[in-house]
Amino acid sequence: MGNRLTQIATRTGDDGSTGLGDNTRVSKASARPQAMGDVDELNSHIGLLLCEDLPPGVRELLIDIQHQLFNLGGELSIPGFALLKDEALAQLDEALARYNATLPRLQEFILPAGTRAACQAHVCRTVARRAERAVVALGQAENLRPAPRQYLNRLSDVMFVLARVLNRHRPDGGAGDDVYWKSERLQRSGA
Repeated sequence: MGNRLTQIATRTGDDGSTGLGDNTRVSKASARPQAMGDVDELNSHIGLLLCEDLPPGVRELLIDIQHQLFNLGGELSIPGFALLKDEALAQLDEALARYNATLPRLQEFILPAGTRAACQAHVCRTVARRAERAVVALGQAENLRPAPRQYLNRLSDVMFVLARVLNRHRPDGGAGDDVYWKSERLQRSGA
C-alpha cells in the first residue's frame, strides 16, 4: 500500500490532480478518483446509519461492510491491486438470504420512506448504485477485476433489504411496514 498520510493539508491537489496509492497522479475528474470518491461517500453514509437504533446483527454487518468498503477503496486507489476478498461478497449473499427470509413478499414498489434509519439505508442504496456505475465506467476505461463491481451491486441489494428490515424495527416496540407507492393497479385492487 502507498504511504500513509501524516499531513492532511498537503496542497498537492491544488492543481486538480490527486495521488493514487502507487504514487502516480491523475486528474481528480478522471474515472478512478470518481469511483474512489463515490465509495468513500457510501462509507460515510453507512457511518451515519450506524448512529441509529439498529436491530441485533445489523450493526455488526454494517461495521464489517465499512471495513470492506475501505478495502474496496484501497483496491481502487492502486491500479492492478486486489484487496477485496471473495469472502466479502459471500457475506453479503448470506445477509441477503438471512434478512430477506424475514420479510413479507413485496406487493408493489416501495418508496424510500418510513423510519429515519430505513430512509438512511435507502440513501446508502442509491449511493451504492452510483458507486457501482462509477466502477463500471472505470472498468470500461481500464482493466479492473469484477469484484468491486459485484460487491457494490450486491451491497445496494442488501441496503434495500435492510431498509425494509429497519422499517419494521421500532425502538418503541411498535410495528412498522414498507411505504408502498400508490400505483393505479393497487388502487384498483383496493389494497
